[in-house]
Amino acid sequence: MKRIALFLATNVAVLVVLAIVMRVFGLEHYVNEHGGLDLQALLIISAVIGFGGAFISLAISKWSAKMMTRAKVITQPRNSTESWLLNTVQRQAKAAGIRTPEVAIYDSPEPNAFATGATRNNALVAVSTGLLANMRQDEVEAVLGHEVAHVANGDMVTMTLLQGVVNTFVIFLSRIVGYVVDRVVFKNERGHGPGFWITSIIAQIVLGILASTIVMAFSRWREFRADAGGAELAGRQKMISALERLQSMQGPSQLPDSVAAFGIRGGVGKGLKRLFMSHPPLEERIAALQRGGR
Repeated sequence: MKRIALFLATNVAVLVVLAIVMRVFGLEHYVNEHGGLDLQALLIISAVIGFGGAFISLAISKWSAKMMTRAKVITQPRNSTESWLLNTVQRQAKAAGIRTPEVAIYDSPEPNAFATGATRNNALVAVSTGLLANMRQDEVEAVLGHEVAHVANGDMVTMTLLQGVVNTFVIFLSRIVGYVVDRVVFKNERGHGPGFWITSIIAQIVLGILASTIVMAFSRWREFRADAGGAELAGRQKMISALERLQSMQGPSQLPDSVAAFGIRGGVGKGLKRLFMSHPPLEERIAALQRGGR
């Protein structure tokens, strides 16, 4: 419920900011043409807003992930565990053909790990203290392989591009809906009346919720691909064993929302809630690996 409320609030905030920016800088003129909408100008402005937010989030992803999880990057290993983590990620990154990501540990009893970063060669792989305490070394190796595969697959950038496209069309279409309702229902013939802004807000919320199911569907698909990549880097049986261990400790993810989609484990949901899950059920991921499919 907290995530849904945050999502709705973010969508309203984007529209409000868009309206303020357009009015302050006089951009309203460019999306109005003889009392109508200049669709080309509207699409350009929607793309700037939609992709702008997505790329800003990507650019600061490593910094924000470290801040929110208080992850500590291993620069000089202090013990054998940290040395092993660094060496394992270095070996897997070399096998995957990418620059070695930063390796970090964050304090959390939940067994989890995540990868984030602006590019394939500027990434971060972090594991929780709970993961290190509750999983065998070969299972941790598989988890690291899963996260390195995310980086090698360019999942962070792809997700950002997809989110940018979704944001653009949500903003674009919501304003068209607002315009039509303002003209047809409220009979407003000049400029934009209250009906336009109210309808645009409602349309953006509804369209945003529907569009998020597309993003989440891609997110679930890339988890299967990262599992297959982890199996290639660490061994299929190790990857299966790691997922089975996570399954035995099933529970909601405690990662911050901004990096939860990049953790190795997600939430649990059935019915309509499944459409908004960033991760497929662990039993489906295990079955896919056992079949040997991607």
